[in-house]
Amino acid sequence: MPEIMPIVTQFIDDDLYLHSIPYGEGHINDTFSVCFQKPDLNIYRMILQRINHNVFKDPVGLMNNIYGVTEFLKKKIAAAGGDVMRETLTVIPTKSGQLFYLDQNGNYWRMYVFVENTVTYQTCRNAEDFYNCGYSFGEFQRLLADYDTDKLIETIPDFHHTVKRFEALKDAVKNDKVGRVAGVEKEIQFAFAREKDAGAIINLLGSEEMPYRVTHNDTKLNNILIDRTTGKGICIIDLDTVMPGAASFDFGDSIRFGASTAAEDETNLDKVSMSLELFEVFAKGYLSVAKEFLTRTEAESLAIGSKIMTFECGIRFLTDYLNGDTYFKIHREHHNLDRCRTQFKLVEDMEQKMDKMKSIVRKYL
Repeated sequence: MPEIMPIVTQFIDDDLYLHSIPYGEGHINDTFSVCFQKPDLNIYRMILQRINHNVFKDPVGLMNNIYGVTEFLKKKIAAAGGDVMRETLTVIPTKSGQLFYLDQNGNYWRMYVFVENTVTYQTCRNAEDFYNCGYSFGEFQRLLADYDTDKLIETIPDFHHTVKRFEALKDAVKNDKVGRVAGVEKEIQFAFAREKDAGAIINLLGSEEMPYRVTHNDTKLNNILIDRTTGKGICIIDLDTVMPGAASFDFGDSIRFGASTAAEDETNLDKVSMSLELFEVFAKGYLSVAKEFLTRTEAESLAIGSKIMTFECGIRFLTDYLNGDTYFKIHREHHNLDRCRTQFKLVEDMEQKMDKMKSIVRKYL
């Protein structure tokens, strides 16, 4: 654990630093809960994070993204009579007015206000949790619907550029770096049969019918702070992947993960399907607010977007498997192949249920 006190004093030095502890279950950045004491003896907490600059190559642009979006949200929240200190993250600048502190070892640090009386859940405990997930991310997009996406950088370039992801798969098949192609002909054929699907969203993005939106790009329940008192989602966190994208990116990725009946790496494919019940729960929550700003084309893309995001994830797992498991962490032999097969089974199931998925979306529009 790094020495924290010299870091925190770059942000706050007029209150007494008490201690810090590692916090949360994130896998990318290093996160700490930091306690301070005011002169009147009141104790409060802040969140301190070391940004993983190996994953996020432009920490300066990343922090500009986060600050711009959160300050915009504060204005919208205040205008609606909300609590700006609880309903979005608050970036604490350094004493010199910077959005981050760069230490002598080249590490980038940032600080946020700790939003008290909240909890996060790693998985959905029930349908209500998934409804809250849909509502929260729909509201996030609604509040930012008129944000100028030209102000945002891509913190991970081409993150959801499915066409380029597919090209990477074709390169992996062609190069066959570790001699695995012969063993996955079925999976390769499944993917190649759906090559045209790769451009279904990305080729429309940026048009009047499908404008760029502020997208979160990691729309899981554990990125929502839930108010302990009301049980409602109040604040979207983990804004590192906030980028310009399609509304269906966020909708589809939530469905891919949250509406699956099995774990992402389940080896028994008979257990894997997409729950129409959970799809409807999420769509109901999301569209209860998102229908205010979505174009007809965007709304119509939500069901197919769920398939495309699942397909994209599957080809990424397959690509990494063919390249020798160099990107995703694995915990057993063929782990990425198991993940790929699970995603492809979901894709197949979604194709069979697509008409019903589209009907559900229309229902809540």
